[in-house]
Amino acid sequence: MFRRSFIYSVVAGALALAALPPVAASAQEVTLRLHQFLPPVATVPKLILKPWADGLAEASGGRIKIEHFDGMSLGGRPSDLMDQTIDGAVDMTMTLVGYTPGRFPRSEVFELPFMMTDPVAASRAYWAMVDSDFQQNEYASVKVLGAWVHGPGVVHTAEPVEKLEDMQGRTVRGPTRVINSLLAELGAEPVGMPVPAIPEALSKGVINGAVIPWEVTPSLKLTELVKNHTEFGGREALYTAAIVLVMNKAKYDALPDDLRAILDAESGAKLSAFAAEVMLAADKPGRDIAVAAGNNIIQLDESETARWKEASKPVVARWVTEMDGLGIDGQALIDQASALIAENSK
Repeated sequence: MFRRSFIYSVVAGALALAALPPVAASAQEVTLRLHQFLPPVATVPKLILKPWADGLAEASGGRIKIEHFDGMSLGGRPSDLMDQTIDGAVDMTMTLVGYTPGRFPRSEVFELPFMMTDPVAASRAYWAMVDSDFQQNEYASVKVLGAWVHGPGVVHTAEPVEKLEDMQGRTVRGPTRVINSLLAELGAEPVGMPVPAIPEALSKGVINGAVIPWEVTPSLKLTELVKNHTEFGGREALYTAAIVLVMNKAKYDALPDDLRAILDAESGAKLSAFAAEVMLAADKPGRDIAVAAGNNIIQLDESETARWKEASKPVVARWVTEMDGLGIDGQALIDQASALIAENSK
């Protein structure tokens, strides 16, 4: 009798499972590998990418899982990240657009000197232009999940930079070709390198300064390596850098429709603005460390900042000419980006 009852219960359970809707019975789970160049303690992986991944897991009921590989732990150099995504070696990467010089020229519009007045507004503008234009052309080989910029770029140097002339002959790290062009125009000798290489280059005397935002300085222990930090007056920032989170296109297209919808909802404009807000908020703690260490923080007034702005104009003119040579209306991109930044600043 017990055996028959047991068999009946098993059969009844099987029939009940068979009656469930097909989606519930075969709900897919997806694990995606995200590779990026910063150490895990840095702002972007710790306070942006991991919370974003947690949000995806929650929204999908645990069906989307992101595996994080920080600090180039899967191999290669930061300049390889975009191709790692395109080739499918990894599913996602976060990188600076400028680590692959010349391949994403339209996005460089946001890196032009004194273009950025508000990183959150600029990031909203950047995403809008990716969504309406850049995704279909220069990002056609990947799916862009987020596009943003960091807070105002700061000049960090061994010797004080109190006026434009103090940049003459300084060997200064820059992140991208546009920013290196700016440094050269200002009289410095630019050295292009990714963020993780800065501490060793400073300690060995390869460079005697670097331009980066405050938020990344704690993870590099930069305020222990240089003691002078130059900020700019006025609303415009000396520079910022274009950042993207991209996904292998085939992997994105292969996602179940419901998971793709969740990924889209948690990414795009929402992620881009969130990332910019977090990076901007992290500038203050980074700056506070330098203040607490007794470092020399130099704040250029609006008059001196205007001199730097005037000196940087050839960079913009050259960029427009370069874009024209590529069949891209560079001035139209500047006008569009400026209008969108202004619109999103209201």
